[in-house]
Amino acid sequence: MLSASETNALLYQLCVKLGFCLDPAKKDAIVRNCPDTIDEFTRQVFLAEGLEPDAADRHLYRQVRAYVRNAFKESESWYEMRGSNLIDQ
Repeated sequence: MLSASETNALLYQLCVKLGFCLDPAKKDAIVRNCPDTIDEFTRQVFLAEGLEPDAADRHLYRQVRAYVRNAFKESESWYEMRGSNLIDQ
């Protein structure tokens, strides 16, 4: 799981690079209750943006997921959780 500062940095990147600039209350909700998997984090970002993840443009979905995956891999806690079922490997 990402720390609050890692989550904020990721959400900033998603806003600047891909235009996913979340409402402050929704952004804060993700930071406070950070999803612990790459897929769930990606899903929560789409939902917070008002988009249905299953109906989203696949290219855009993959772009967002790639940013999320990179953030998880760079996180210090990634290596601690890698062996569990919480994160895809």
